[in-house]
Amino acid sequence: MLNRITQDTINKAAWAACDTFRGTVDASIYKDYVLTMLFLKYISDVWKDHYAAYKEKHGDHPELIEAMMAQEQFVLPRDKDFDALHRDRHKPGNGERIDKALHAIEEANGDKLRDVFQDISFNANRLGDEEQKNDILRLLLEDFAKPELDMRPSRVGTLDIIGGAYEFLISKFAASAGKKAGEFYTPAEVSALMARLVEPQEGDDICDPTCGSGSLLLKCAREVREKAGGKAHYALFGQEAIGSTWALAKMNMFLHGEANHQIEWGDTIGNPKLRTGDDMLRHFDVVVANPPFSLDKWGAEKAEKDRFSRFRRGMPPKTKGDYAFILHMIETLKPKTGRMAVVAPHGVLFRGSSEGVIRQKLIEENLLDAVIGLPEKLFFGTSIPAAILVFRKKKADTNVLFIDASREYIEGTNQNRLGEEQLNRIFAAFNARANIERYAYLASHEEIAANDFNLNIPRYVDTFEEEIEIDLMKVRAEREALKAELAELEIRMEDYLCEIAHNLKA
Repeated sequence: MLNRITQDTINKAAWAACDTFRGTVDASIYKDYVLTMLFLKYISDVWKDHYAAYKEKHGDHPELIEAMMAQEQFVLPRDKDFDALHRDRHKPGNGERIDKALHAIEEANGDKLRDVFQDISFNANRLGDEEQKNDILRLLLEDFAKPELDMRPSRVGTLDIIGGAYEFLISKFAASAGKKAGEFYTPAEVSALMARLVEPQEGDDICDPTCGSGSLLLKCAREVREKAGGKAHYALFGQEAIGSTWALAKMNMFLHGEANHQIEWGDTIGNPKLRTGDDMLRHFDVVVANPPFSLDKWGAEKAEKDRFSRFRRGMPPKTKGDYAFILHMIETLKPKTGRMAVVAPHGVLFRGSSEGVIRQKLIEENLLDAVIGLPEKLFFGTSIPAAILVFRKKKADTNVLFIDASREYIEGTNQNRLGEEQLNRIFAAFNARANIERYAYLASHEEIAANDFNLNIPRYVDTFEEEIEIDLMKVRAEREALKAELAELEIRMEDYLCEIAHNLKA
């Protein structure tokens, strides 16, 4: 039996595949081709593995087996899988064959993959002339055909294939593709923490309005299933502005068997697409997000006439969209059960002007539940520290819990990360909702108001450590003793040197 495949193996294969495109297309586009091919390879391995199991159980009846498999999982049209493309890789027309295979898979699976591959073409002119394109795609197919990249379910386990590889590639391209596109992928441990903080339950509607590749939604889904001890009923909703990233989210839902989902493509602030039948904003039990930090040109002009009244508490600055996303998320919370967690730069805690007005109103409405300061260098594409803000529509008290988790992390060369010990401490403090010296503080509404509604964490969590008092008289005495000892050593050294000189003359 083959050992379990690791995310590191998948990441290395994805990175090696990027070499195929270097010098041909812009680095910001590598990941779209590589991750799409990774998706195709994975579903092909899954199909092949399941087909073998059905064949052993029901005999060699291809049409019957395919019909049964289509009812239970997905459809992979015959001769449109990875192996068929790899087998024909030396023939002309690789780009056209890959595109036809992807569109056949999309069509065969209906709403599950509708329009997912519309934004990518392996037959595009950007890959060069026919000969060059054919060579590039042959090499790409060979990259993913290596034995160590066998991704049968028994080897993959619970790995987030697409999300993990996406995170890895974004980290590699953080200086170009990721940063330009505002793609700040939420590290797996931060996603896990956020999912625990909002406590998704059986039957919840869960939303991420800036869902990226969908990994944060999947973390919430896993949290529900683990509580339920297996299968559970819930619904996932998301919206993503970047077309290629939206496609990754759809692929990710598909790979994880998340049939009950709605992932929309578009600008959440300018055109929120998660709406009800009467064209109002849909409400959710849980809302989680890692929006782009301080997004410039987020759509302030249109927001002034927002028909959903999302900005009635104040208009965020034109050049900083943090509160635009926060206000949108709050507006989509269910009145009684709604709770949310959002990642934001520290500026949202203390910046004044319109942001100060918004912040004050959110606190006066008793919506803010907790502020958790995170370590620096956790997020790819930015080194600045961030905070998680937790909001609830129905709180048990009027206090706000502040946690300073910024000083405890596992240090890395380029990125820091949170380990299990750090995550558990944050979550324990969050649940305890009590003062912990130099770590957590439960602030009353009156205290926050006295601070002019400034939420800067050091105002509440005192991390100052008193310096040890120095006994100057004792230090002076020790210094005098050392001087005397040094003088004695000098005399003894002089005697030794004189003795050596005398012996040499003799």
